[in-house]
Amino acid sequence: MPFSVLQNELDERAAQNLLRRRRALDTPQSPHIVVDGEPYLAFCSNDYLGLASHPQLIAALQQGAQQWGVGAGAAHLVSGHFVPHHLLEQQLAAFVGKPAGLLFSTGYMANLGVVQALVGKGDTVFADKLNHASLNDAMLLSRADTKRYRHGDMAQLTQLLAQTPSGRKLVITDAVFSMDGDIAPLSELLALCELHDAWLYVDDAHGFGVLGEQGRGCLSHFKSPPAPLLQRGVPEPAAASHPPLTKGGRGDLDSSRIIYMATLGKAAGVSGAFVAAEQVVIDTLVNHAHSYVYTTATPPALSVALSQSLQLIEQGDKRRAHLKQLVEQLRNGLADLPWQLMPSDTAIQPLLIGDNAQALRLSEALRERGIWVAAIRPPTVPQGTARLRITLSAAHSAADVEQLIGALHELAC
Repeated sequence: MPFSVLQNELDERAAQNLLRRRRALDTPQSPHIVVDGEPYLAFCSNDYLGLASHPQLIAALQQGAQQWGVGAGAAHLVSGHFVPHHLLEQQLAAFVGKPAGLLFSTGYMANLGVVQALVGKGDTVFADKLNHASLNDAMLLSRADTKRYRHGDMAQLTQLLAQTPSGRKLVITDAVFSMDGDIAPLSELLALCELHDAWLYVDDAHGFGVLGEQGRGCLSHFKSPPAPLLQRGVPEPAAASHPPLTKGGRGDLDSSRIIYMATLGKAAGVSGAFVAAEQVVIDTLVNHAHSYVYTTATPPALSVALSQSLQLIEQGDKRRAHLKQLVEQLRNGLADLPWQLMPSDTAIQPLLIGDNAQALRLSEALRERGIWVAAIRPPTVPQGTARLRITLSAAHSAADVEQLIGALHELAC
């Protein structure tokens, strides 16, 4: 293919204000970063608990590398499955209340592997239309029939399930939708799966560590009353003893039909992903999930750091309460803007702009004021719904949020 064809496609994207470019950070991940020598107050990271540069995680990673080396050297099924991997899988499964767990290199690879391993020709995948791209790619890779239902539309999903009498059935959904910030109706989805003998695969990339009791994620979120607001401020957790992680509570969403996935590079602050489910499901993935079987294992030192991260998540109620206060502060402060702040109780707060060019201009105007908020455009979001995706972290201060509120009010005038 001539390179001119590729360049023409890129030029067309640029003309539509859809061209993407990368910018390299000069500092560790933090609300306050330096890019190209310029300081910015950033509201575009998924580091929801502010753990990505936490000193205890840095120390744990250093200790892990010292003890276990830098690379795994092989796939898990060859000679790349280390004791830290194994222990972390057990800890993660217990933390979210499932019998067994399995580590993956990324959430994208987890989604590809799970869906491809569980369904194929003659089976059917049912998917929310706003699911993450990795779930969309996974269902296509599986070669199963695919049926997409309108976002959150349980009536349409009911019809689609009823019209599919044979084969394995797998309902796949984001738990927290990454571009809208809303939460899937997991209880209703599970009820439909029970009624129609289907599995429910939940991608909790943006809920794990943030929602639910002790940050156990969306399954716990729907079983627990909301935590009371605590005082502002994020004190460092004590670094002393590390008690064994307790198992998540049992409840309505403890069904064996649920296959749970969460990423470990967002609220957990490190890298990777895990799947937690019944032992027979995990055994099936070990044998049939291509993105697990045919790739080199992650460095065992990462699992050492993630084990420490899990302790900080479990002890992180004050961080989560502070984050909740910041969400409320932002929503109150932006309530009267000409742009619509989409309904969300999570750390993802999308400001709907609509036009691609206008979203880019607004993002650039904020950048000129030293504030970095990403403009999200199609195909990541539907046509006509370009937005600023504001993400908050427990590492932000109330003054940081107030600065963003003030800048957006200036730009709205």
